[in-house]
Amino acid sequence: MTSSNTSWVCLLLLCFASMGDAEYMKYKDPKQPINTRINDLIGRMTLAEKIGQMTQIERQVASPDVMKKYFIGSILSGGGSVPAPQASPSIWVNMVNEFQKGSLSTRLGIPMIYGIDAVHGNNNVYNATLFPHNIGLGATRDPDLVKRIGEATALEVRATGIQYTFAPCIAVCRDPRWGRCYESYSEDHTVVQQMTDIILGLQGEIPVNHTKGVPYVAGKDKVAACAKHFVGDGGTHNGINENNTIVDQHGLLSIHMPPYYDSIIKGVATIMVSYSSLNGVKMHANHDLVTGYLKSKLHFRGFVISDWLGIDRITSPPGANYTYSVQAGINAGIDMVMVPYNYTDYIDDLTSLVHKGIVNMSRIDDAVRRILRVKFTMGLFENPLADLSFADQLGKKEHRELAREAVRKSLVLLKNGNSPNQQFLPLPKKARRILVAGSHASNLGYQCGGWSIQWMGGSGDITTGTTILDAINSTVADSTPVVYSENPDDSFMKHNDFSFAIVVVGEAPYSETVGDSTDLTILDPGPDTIRTVCSAVKCAVVIVSGRPVVIEPYVPLMEALVAAWLPGTEGQGVADVLFGDYGFTGKLPRTWFKSVDQLPMNVGDPHYDPLYPYGFGLTINSSLPGFSGVDSLGDAKQRVIYVLLCCLLSLVLINDLVVGVLQYPPAVL
Repeated sequence: MTSSNTSWVCLLLLCFASMGDAEYMKYKDPKQPINTRINDLIGRMTLAEKIGQMTQIERQVASPDVMKKYFIGSILSGGGSVPAPQASPSIWVNMVNEFQKGSLSTRLGIPMIYGIDAVHGNNNVYNATLFPHNIGLGATRDPDLVKRIGEATALEVRATGIQYTFAPCIAVCRDPRWGRCYESYSEDHTVVQQMTDIILGLQGEIPVNHTKGVPYVAGKDKVAACAKHFVGDGGTHNGINENNTIVDQHGLLSIHMPPYYDSIIKGVATIMVSYSSLNGVKMHANHDLVTGYLKSKLHFRGFVISDWLGIDRITSPPGANYTYSVQAGINAGIDMVMVPYNYTDYIDDLTSLVHKGIVNMSRIDDAVRRILRVKFTMGLFENPLADLSFADQLGKKEHRELAREAVRKSLVLLKNGNSPNQQFLPLPKKARRILVAGSHASNLGYQCGGWSIQWMGGSGDITTGTTILDAINSTVADSTPVVYSENPDDSFMKHNDFSFAIVVVGEAPYSETVGDSTDLTILDPGPDTIRTVCSAVKCAVVIVSGRPVVIEPYVPLMEALVAAWLPGTEGQGVADVLFGDYGFTGKLPRTWFKSVDQLPMNVGDPHYDPLYPYGFGLTINSSLPGFSGVDSLGDAKQRVIYVLLCCLLSLVLINDLVVGVLQYPPAVL
């Protein structure tokens, strides 16, 4: 063989060898250890591919071409961002898969991860089961219930092809004036810590001897969770959203940090940084806490994600120096940035900062390593495309029954009767006539609150569910008429004869800063409705709200008071307890103040003087007489018969007495 022929043979052998190498890539082999797969993949990635992984964009600006061109690592649906109004699971799945196909068509085929704010069920999605908001779940004191809610939510999120939820919020709300207080389970960190069991429902039970800090997502029927907002978001000054939390080291570590210990131990995949500042330092730029404490001391190995436009708000006004914001946020330890729209600016700026050495490649590699760890752990490389196998999970009967159970257990009985020996609840199902009044009795949107179909929530029939009025109608006896009047006047009350009334009032829906409130009042004309109705007839008042509200002036007017929080789509749970099919078991997850002038006020404070203390919650005393409904004998005809029988009996007795008198002489008597 000539030397030239030998050279060609060698070249061919080298080509075949290189083709063999190309065919086997360790990162594509699920039998390889995750760290081996991560190292293999990172070693193959360009800077552009790495920065693409660190980018999360809104679905409105995403497309398969964008995913391919910029190697985008993640997409999200912001509040109310949907592919179509009342979109079916198939529409959602098809949309997610189209984006995913763009990611898979890249050189390395790294799948994207799709995130959504499923904070009380898959709440962006029409026909999903909406569970009570976190404040109501905190009232249940039931970690197992919350875990089961996590399992159901994971299935309903997977029904739409989505693999990632920005939940749970594990803020410890210390001031109800904060517009996100309903996203907090309690003012007490121990309750919030217990409720982190929702992570085990969303992601799956962690295996025995699982390494602390390493994310864990069990399979295709689970989703990656996100503990938020790190750290101190519930302690901002005067309860102002995104404001400054002023707290010493002891307060930070003993109040706001503990739920993160539990979340990390339970394998949470991601953690979101708070908009708020801590002692004047923006959390999105806080290297000491994000990298120094969360990553280094607590050994969190998942990825850290920014909030929506979170790095923009490092400067004041937001976006004033975007390049600096990118530098400060990434160097603080943020791994994935929720851009969400101007992704080319973010990518260009971060690329430039790396080329200039202002952001080190080691920081980029740390971020990408964490993102890939979550994706590998979830099995995204093996199962990147969604299908319709979970479509029947959306709004399924069993999930709605679970939500109904959660509503029952979340209700807190604050008052029951005007004397120690007489209770008003439970209400009788048989009555002459029942009045249901108030702005929240027949409004599904109001009872769901914010983060329901739209970011701010809505009014009326925003999705499928059962209003409290519907629930009352289906609970009372067929012979009992229920009259609904949203805001009856004095004349209406005077000309109608009701056995009793149920008044359902509360707050209008809100989210985030829009919900910040200095007065914490009930939505008008709620106070007038209480005065008018409860002055004319015995009444039970049900408060639908995301937090304690001003109620003290009206308490003497009512026979019973129930805190129903924001119960979600399954209003039947309210009627279940009002009418005695189940007992009251809920306990206040936060202090109910007398006046807003007392705020902030939390259990243990020196000036603690609440209307109802933290942990308060009455139960029904079966040994005490209950309210009979005034006219529990039934309709007018029954009452007339009863009166006639009484008269007849009286005549018989009088007759017997007269006969007796005539029968015996006065001397004998």
